[in-house]
Amino acid sequence: MNEGGSAIGSLIYLAILIAMIAGMWKVFVKAGKPGWAAIIPIYNIIVLLEIVGKPLWWIVLMLIPLVNLVVLILVSMDLAVCFGKSKGWGFGLLVILPFVGYPMLGFGDPTYSAPAAS
Repeated sequence: MNEGGSAIGSLIYLAILIAMIAGMWKVFVKAGKPGWAAIIPIYNIIVLLEIVGKPLWWIVLMLIPLVNLVVLILVSMDLAVCFGKSKGWGFGLLVILPFVGYPMLGFGDPTYSAPAAS
């Protein structure tokens, strides 16, 4: 067996995980929320819903298979809009490259603008 390949793969996975956590942490801070909330399971989704202006009951929708995918896509698109990006950019944030998208939002120039009350 090739132990070196396994170690390199693990290091790459760890680097991607750290980039996503750091990016989400900074996104939360830019939105006026505590950064540490990004690392707490379930609570991070609650905070994300607050950031994009969705009702708390949407967390229930995240428990329903397939519906949760649609809800996550909608939340990601709304998050992108809150940071001045397009909804297409938000779709990519969740589906294509979240380990690139969150650091770009968190560490880049985009600023947070709270969603309009609906």
